Amino acid sequence: MTDPGSDADQLLELPGFVRDRVAEGRAKARATKQRKAAEAEITEVDPVARVLVDVPLAHLDRPFDYAVPVAMADTARPGVRVKVRFAGQDVDGYVVARAAQSDHPGKLAPLRRVVSPEQVLSAEVAALTATIAERYAGTRSDVLRLAVPARHATTEREASTPAPMPVRWDAASAERAWAEHEPGAAFLRHLRDGGAPRTVWHAAAGTDWPQLLAEAAAATLASGRGSLLVVSDRKAVARLSAALESVLGPGHHVALTADAGPAERYRSFLAVARGAVRVVVGTRAAALAPVRDLGMVALWDDGDDNHAEPRAPYPHAREVLVLRADHEGAAALIGGFARTVEADQLVRTGWAHPIAPSRALARGRVTVAVTGATDFDLERDPLARVSRVPRDAFAIIKSALEQGPVLVQTPRRGYAAALACDTCRTPARCTTCTGPLELTGPVTPPRCRWCGIEAEAWSCPACGGHGLRAPVVGDARTAEELGRAFPGVRVVSSSGDRVLETVPGRPAIVVATPGAEPAAESGYAAVLLLDTWLALGRPDLRTEEEALRRWSNAAGLVMPGGRVLLVGDPGHPAVQALVRWDQPGFAVRDADQRALAHLPPASRLASLTGEAGALADARTLLALPDHAELLGPVPLDGAGGESLEEGEQRLVVRVPHSEGAALSAALGELQRLRSARRLDPVRIQVDPPTL
Repeated sequence: MTDPGSDADQLLELPGFVRDRVAEGRAKARATKQRKAAEAEITEVDPVARVLVDVPLAHLDRPFDYAVPVAMADTARPGVRVKVRFAGQDVDGYVVARAAQSDHPGKLAPLRRVVSPEQVLSAEVAALTATIAERYAGTRSDVLRLAVPARHATTEREASTPAPMPVRWDAASAERAWAEHEPGAAFLRHLRDGGAPRTVWHAAAGTDWPQLLAEAAAATLASGRGSLLVVSDRKAVARLSAALESVLGPGHHVALTADAGPAERYRSFLAVARGAVRVVVGTRAAALAPVRDLGMVALWDDGDDNHAEPRAPYPHAREVLVLRADHEGAAALIGGFARTVEADQLVRTGWAHPIAPSRALARGRVTVAVTGATDFDLERDPLARVSRVPRDAFAIIKSALEQGPVLVQTPRRGYAAALACDTCRTPARCTTCTGPLELTGPVTPPRCRWCGIEAEAWSCPACGGHGLRAPVVGDARTAEELGRAFPGVRVVSSSGDRVLETVPGRPAIVVATPGAEPAAESGYAAVLLLDTWLALGRPDLRTEEEALRRWSNAAGLVMPGGRVLLVGDPGHPAVQALVRWDQPGFAVRDADQRALAHLPPASRLASLTGEAGALADARTLLALPDHAELLGPVPLDGAGGESLEEGEQRLVVRVPHSEGAALSAALGELQRLRSARRLDPVRIQVDPPTL
């Protein structure tokens, strides 16, 4: 007989549904026991996995050793995502290496599981993240979040389609296209032969820069290597993608942008990580894409603030690509219609060689004129010139419309961004919160930009007048004025949330804000630059450089032989640089002036922002280099669009350029000390784009 106390008899006496539940629980217990037994059995081949754990604490920013169970011996390869036990909880991490033994005594905790067998972190990018974290006094976990997109399991199960072969590319045509910029043809041949030239490229107005970048990528691909092309925004990505498809044919490149959606972005990322595609175009995050056999990195318009990452550790795409070219022995191409002082520094130090148009080409591509004349009495009202388009600009627009579209760049969007008394010119303010008044349309009443209250019965507190005028005009008001002046001509706007990528080549007037200018088929017949005093009036270190960059980018969209009219002071150095198309010369002048004032790039800066007590603690712990200077701290009020807490202060540390690495090391050590001691937060930014 069966023993009445056995488990089998007890199960038979239970109801059916209870019996099933008990059996299921016992099966899970057996599976758990087997899993733990498998985890306890460690592989004999490279049994140690070095894992970068995803924790934000600076003093824990290093690889940790874990034991590799036999069941994970084949999947826990360098570059894969894993789960590990850390500080009593399961956290994410990346395997960066496998080793035969650990440097730390004692028994190692095993890996919990391999999240995915995909090797999403290449050895080259893993090494680069360490350099970037050190350069910007940040943590590798923060850099890794920028480098590797979030996992999309469904997309991961799809196969990546390899790029078709052979590449469709005409080398002779490419050399002819680059020959106009000296020594562009030699640069292209060097790429095709497997070389790694490093260049800073100044493009002539009217240059089809996407086409030339695509030709450089094709030359690199012909040598059996990959390319990484970084641009500032989605509009530029679309133009460059079209050029790459035209030069290489479909299927040879992918685009990596944040607005592509998680599935599409991860699909493109996997195609690169798996080696199916070796040409990548994208925005700043694409600078860390795992391109196989990287042969060239390229950056267009490095002065655009979209290249500066707004999240810690705040790396700049230009510096990331420079570091990457050094790490992987790749060629570098940093181009633009303008030139930053940082790009000029690369030429001065010999790190890069210049590529520039001949003087004949630069002057023949575009004619730049300057006007400051208006129909107003400027002695009575110096701001009157900005309230409407100057009379002589209408003649240029009228004649240019016979050849094609005309671009009008205005630095402010909206209708009337600021208002003033029509009698005494006193700025119009809200009576409730003292905010500035604005007009949003031709028939809407004035309203406050801060609180939104309408001010239909406004009166001037100085003279009692009720009339209002607009000293600052936006793109909507400008488009309205031009529509009345040129009836029957199509007028379109590109600004804010409605940015056009391209416009047809037929006659039209395109009013755009800086950075939102669409490209025109065959280029614009004329470009009009309005309200230049606004671009030159910002209280910023890069005011003149940024103004010239914006004007140059707009002027660069003209068709060969087109005209540019700038409304402003003809004697200003930035205006003269545009007239001569000598942006590199202006960068040299600007760099010399900054060197006299001990400003970047002759010096290296770091800003520390936080509460007064936190900054005092940081100052006590910071071991400064020998020639460091402290500027501040000074209170901040959020000017310039910064998101700041009340009572925050800023301390600036300045060192000679030669001590920049020492400054980064000192700030990195400060971050580790603060993290270990759990001190109040301090935001550290090395080489901020602006102060």
